[in-house]
Amino acid sequence: MSVHPIEFRYGSSEMKQIWSEDGKLRYLLEVEVALAKAEADCGYIPRKAADEIEMAVTKVTSERVAEIEAEIHHDIMAVVKAISEQIGTENDYVHYGATSNDIIDTALALQFRESFSILVLKLKRLRNVLVDLASENKARVCAARTHGQIAVPTTYGMRFAVWAMEIDRHLHRLYESRKRIEVGQMTGAVGTQAAFGKQGMEIQARTLELLGLASVEVATQIIQRDRHAEYIMLLANIATSLEKIFTEIRILQRSEIAEISEGFGKKQVGSSTMPHKRNPIKSEQICGLARIIRSFVLPALENNTLWDERDLTNSSSERITFPETTILSDHIITLSIDVLTNLEFNKERIKQNLSLMRGLNMSEAVMIQLTKKIGRQRAHEIIRTAAMDAYACGDSFSDTLLKEPLIAEHFSKDQIEFMISPENYIGTAVEQVERVVALLRQNECLE
Repeated sequence: MSVHPIEFRYGSSEMKQIWSEDGKLRYLLEVEVALAKAEADCGYIPRKAADEIEMAVTKVTSERVAEIEAEIHHDIMAVVKAISEQIGTENDYVHYGATSNDIIDTALALQFRESFSILVLKLKRLRNVLVDLASENKARVCAARTHGQIAVPTTYGMRFAVWAMEIDRHLHRLYESRKRIEVGQMTGAVGTQAAFGKQGMEIQARTLELLGLASVEVATQIIQRDRHAEYIMLLANIATSLEKIFTEIRILQRSEIAEISEGFGKKQVGSSTMPHKRNPIKSEQICGLARIIRSFVLPALENNTLWDERDLTNSSSERITFPETTILSDHIITLSIDVLTNLEFNKERIKQNLSLMRGLNMSEAVMIQLTKKIGRQRAHEIIRTAAMDAYACGDSFSDTLLKEPLIAEHFSKDQIEFMISPENYIGTAVEQVERVVALLRQNECLE
């Protein structure tokens, strides 16, 4: 019986496979084999023993491991026994010299590596969708808002370019953090490698070389959890960026604004009682799940505060935090690509919202030009007074401005109309977007 929504509602099959019980066992067995091979390469155990271990792991099943664990109440020792019983002859070299977390933490690094590969590919796709949207909408003028109030104009291209650069920075963070997170260890009971003798560092290096992982410089019985906290915080940061993007999309889909909206299927239902509804449910899902991802930052940080060389308080929470954070992050990135790929623009409402304030939102444009005539502070006060008068009487801003003698002295009606035309006051918006698009497309070619 399914309980958790990840089991039936959220996440891709490829990511869930990495974090499934079968997936986890596969990585644990891979580490045990690498350890045995490394020990054989270093002359620490017989080559025949390593070969037997490599053959035995192919017959180990998660069901058998679970049966053994139910009896002995130790997950890694259950794996060790499951391997040993498949060898058929006496073999004292399974897990030889290692402690449980040598296997657990190194297998975890393999899970991180596979997860990173998926996340990177999907983040690239997301970034590229945003780049395309930025390019396509670089000159689509729209009302910008600060404090929830209409401000001077911007373009949709600017919005998408800002988001594309943010996702690109997350990609760089992923690349940069991998060298700290994709690391393994073979350090023994408290990190001294005493069970491996003088060959400990050689065995560790060879094991991790076989697995394609970097090696810790030094560790206790576990890999220190600051690395793992960085992983969770990185995914929380990505999730927060997505929440920001899709909160904005939800705002812009509000009935009162209605400039853009999620794609809506022909048979899609918006409400069980209001047939007219077209709710931004995917954007809302992204925002909701981002809160869950972000909530795991605190336990990830607290898991670094362990007693002495280690205790077990991190283990239980990590069984939850690592799979859920990774699977949900993968899910909302996939959902983000879907929403943005099918985004719909309401050109008429974009135009209407630009003129909603009857030119008042263009006060800065007029002030800048008047400053050239009479100075900045004086111009600001004259325009501010005119704007407040326009608010009070409901007149258009251009009519109110022309009632001010000092303004009428310096500008004609046509000049004022030009100044308060939104299309004439977007500065370098188009050029900035073109620069971002060129940069990110170049980055894509170099990756």
